Amino acid sequence: MRGYGGPEVLELMDLPEPRLGPDVVLVRVRYAGVNPADWKIREGYIDDWFPAHFPMVMGCDLSGVVERTGLGVTEFAPGDEVVGYVRADHMQRGTYGELVAAPVRTLARKPRALDWRQSAGLPAAGLTAYQALRRHLRVGSGDVLLVHAAAGGVGSLAVQIGRALGARVIGTASERNHDFLRSLGAEPVTYGPGLADRVRALAPQGVDAVFDLMGGDTLAGSPALLRPGGRLASISGDVVELGGRYVFVRPDPVDLAALVDLADQGRLRVHVSAEFPLADAARAHELVATGHVRGKVVLAVAP
Repeated sequence: MRGYGGPEVLELMDLPEPRLGPDVVLVRVRYAGVNPADWKIREGYIDDWFPAHFPMVMGCDLSGVVERTGLGVTEFAPGDEVVGYVRADHMQRGTYGELVAAPVRTLARKPRALDWRQSAGLPAAGLTAYQALRRHLRVGSGDVLLVHAAAGGVGSLAVQIGRALGARVIGTASERNHDFLRSLGAEPVTYGPGLADRVRALAPQGVDAVFDLMGGDTLAGSPALLRPGGRLASISGDVVELGGRYVFVRPDPVDLAALVDLADQGRLRVHVSAEFPLADAARAHELVATGHVRGKVVLAVAP
C-alpha cells in the first residue's frame, strides 16, 4: 500500500527482490496469516509505535520455503520449510508477498503435522498466547485459567496451550462457538450480562489466571473473578491500572519452536476459518475487522 486508509488502499504491486543481510534468509511464501493488528496498522492507528515506510507490504505471519540464505546463516538451508513471525521495529516489507527477507530470529521449521495454511496461522497468535501463559501468567498444572474471547485466533490457541500446561480452561465465547471450544478442551461460558455469575458457577473459589483478549468492560470485571494471588494479563494496556501484565508479542525462535513441537505432538491445532487469494487481501481485512472470526484467516500467496 502507498499510504494509510481503508481496505481499498491494499493493492498488488511489483517491488524489487528483497536484499539479504548476513543473518537473514529469503523465503518464498506459500501462505500469509492475517491478524487483527494488520487492519489497525493499515488504518495508521499504531503509527506512533512503528515508523512506516511506503510503499508498505503488510503482514507478519508466513509459511514458506527458504530460497536463499545470508552469508552468516547456519540454521537454515535452501529448500527448508519454515514458519515465521517476521516483525521488525519499523513497517515496510511484510509477509503479504511472494518473497520475504526474514531474520533467522523470526523463524522456525514448519510443523510436520500442520499444512501450509494452518502453519501460516500459527506464529503471531501462537506466540501471543504462549508468551502470555508461560511468561506473564505462569500457568501450570492444576491451575484454573479463564480465557476471554477463547474462540478467536489467539484465544483458541491459548485454550490448547493452557491444556497442554496442565490447566483447567474456561473460555468465554458466543453460543455458536461453544461446541468448538469443547472440542479444544475448554468449558465454555457465554458473553454478556451475568458473565461473572456464570464463571463463578464453574469456579466458585475463583480462577488462578485470566488472559483477556477483549478489553473494556470484560477486562474491568476480570479482577473480581480471581482467587487471592491470582494473575491477570491482557493485550489491552489498560490492564496495568488493574495490577495485571500487558502482553505485547515479540519474535522468539525458541518459543516458536516450542509451538511447533506442540503441534507435532498433536496437542495444538490451528483452525482456519477463511482463505483468500493474495489479491483479495482487502476482503480478508474486512472479515477480520468484524471481530467475529473463529480461529484464523489466511492469504494464499503461492500454490
